[in-house]
Amino acid sequence: MRADEVLQIAHECGFELAGIAPAGDPCAPAPDFSKYQDWVAAGMAGEMRYLTDRRAEVRRDVRNLLPSARSVICVGKLYNTPDPPRKEGDARISRYAWGKDYHVTMRAALERMVARLLEREAFSHKICVDTAPLLERSFARMAGLGWIGKNTCLINEPQGSWFFLGEIVTSLDLTPGSPPPDRCGSCTRCIEACPTDALVPNGNGWTLDARRCISYLTIELRGAIPDELRAGVGDHVFGCDICQDVCPWNSKAPVTEDPDFAGTAIPIAELAQLTPEAFRERFRESPIARAKHEGLLRNVAVAIGNRGPDEHREVLESLKQHPEPMVREHAEWALRHSLGERSG
Repeated sequence: MRADEVLQIAHECGFELAGIAPAGDPCAPAPDFSKYQDWVAAGMAGEMRYLTDRRAEVRRDVRNLLPSARSVICVGKLYNTPDPPRKEGDARISRYAWGKDYHVTMRAALERMVARLLEREAFSHKICVDTAPLLERSFARMAGLGWIGKNTCLINEPQGSWFFLGEIVTSLDLTPGSPPPDRCGSCTRCIEACPTDALVPNGNGWTLDARRCISYLTIELRGAIPDELRAGVGDHVFGCDICQDVCPWNSKAPVTEDPDFAGTAIPIAELAQLTPEAFRERFRESPIARAKHEGLLRNVAVAIGNRGPDEHREVLESLKQHPEPMVREHAEWALRHSLGERSG
């Protein structure tokens, strides 16, 4: 099978980006693996144990996922959608979580793609969508989909960074693409815009200290948000897009018409009133489910405290009575912080 045939089928299956990376030398580590090891050793993964446990070593060689691997077909699916009408009092939620769970959408499209490819030639494969122990941005870069920017996102010229990534690790021996040049240049907008200073120097470049990242703090962290970072979280209740919003390469990013990624604004007070059962029902097909009910309420309290609107004081008073100590503590902080800002 020819590489151009594979890429054509990828586009026909709904992927705006597609490329092929080599599986690599079995005697050498995967691209960027040493950087990944250094990042883990520095503790920058925080509590994300799936990045630091036995699965960390699996990322050394893609053949740990598929022994017969010879190529990695890399794809990107655009999720940039028009901003939904947002009013004062609506929750600030990361763009990727406005619609349905992207894992489901991406996997379904990759399965369609594999079925199309198998009609042409038999091969072994493994589908990967975000959760597999694979350095997917590194393979996407090697496949020519884009470069890894200072904000650590994969950036495509000219389409920007609003892409979900997926891979088909395959036994097919396909002609690979080549990595594009890094076009961030001297721009440091993402670094300067980050409210919690999560993008830190790393040798000759920049890396993400997840322990300071708003997305990590509002999604992956299960305990209390550190006091010194709460003000920087601002009014984000799930994730953060600041480093992508300010990126010049996203200024003319295309917009998808895929209904799976469209969403509507949600009043922050409405989130605060969700019961555990209502939370599970409302977000069972949404990435927001990952934050867990108590985590979302914790984030809501911090967001309200940073906004300081009087009309949400009763929400914080209600959260002060929550049975979960973490939620109560963040609501109490929010009331003190909000009152302190106004009196100051």
